[in-house]
Order: sequence, then structure tokens, then C-alpha cells
Amino acid sequence: MANQANIPVITLDRVAAQGKVVSHVASDNRFGGKMAGDYIAKRLGDSAKIIELQGIAGTSAARERGGGFKQDSDTHKFQVLASQPADFDRTKGLNVMQNLLQAHPYVQAVFAQNDEMALGALRALQTAGKSDVVVVGFDGNADSVTAVEGGKLAAAVAQMCRIKSALLAWTLPTKC
Repeated sequence: MANQANIPVITLDRVAAQGKVVSHVASDNRFGGKMAGDYIAKRLGDSAKIIELQGIAGTSAARERGGGFKQDSDTHKFQVLASQPADFDRTKGLNVMQNLLQAHPYVQAVFAQNDEMALGALRALQTAGKSDVVVVGFDGNADSVTAVEGGKLAAAVAQMCRIKSALLAWTLPTKC
């Protein structure tokens, strides 16, 4: 409808399914997923036992972050014990992690496709008395930064956005 009314469309973080978009502002989610895997490999080495908490199924962020992480998981020969949706939600991250810990008590790392799920997973691990599990989130929100600075959360992937535009001829570099 905006295109028909000659209104320029700009998308943020998620791509449009149709129509003409003059500018798209987003971080490189695939690269961020790879960064998370590289960090876990640096901390634990290849073949680490990992649980992945996925975002909302079908969203571009979940597909791209998961795709980048999967590619890196294959490279590092991670043992992905489970990969389950928690819908980018802290409470669901907590509940899913509690359930997965029952089946996989020897997990060494958790990659959550956003910080909310990572913080939920962290709470589940704390409740279970597991302080040695490396938890990596994604987004760099205020709570996760505080948790990283406090030594509770191992890391959070945080990126400055890349601008891809038909109107703008420059790109901001990704900073992680």
C-alpha cells in the first residue's frame, strides 16, 4: 500500500516479503551466528556439547542466526545435543532450558539466538547449580551487557547495523 501511495519504505532488522524497499537497515545475523560458534570453539575447543535455543520459527533473524551457527557448528564438529525454539522469550528460554537439562545434563555451552533466551537459560543453569556452562546470547541488550560485565553470561553478539540502500551509496561497517 505504501508503494502504491509513493511512500518510500524502509525496513529495520527484518526483510519485507514483497514490495519495493528503498533502504534496509540490519545487522549481519548469519555472521553473528558464526561469531557465536567461533567464540564457543575458542573457549571449549572442537566437539563441544551444545544446546541451541532458537527464536521464532520462520523469522529471518532465527533462520540467519541459526544458519550461521550451524555452518560454524559443522566446522568445529560441535555435538549439538538439542536445538529447540524458545521464541525469543526469556521465560520460554528458562522453561525450555530446564527441560533440556533433564535430558542433557552434560551440556558445555548454550547458544541462544537472542539475549532474552540466553538470560532465561542462564537462570535455569543457575537454579540447577551449573556454573561452568558457557552461555552466549545475541543482541547486546542492557541486561545481557550487565550479565557479561558481571561474569555471569559468557558473551553476547552485538553488532552495529549495516545499511544497504538504493538511495545511500555507503555502508557502515559491522562492529562486533
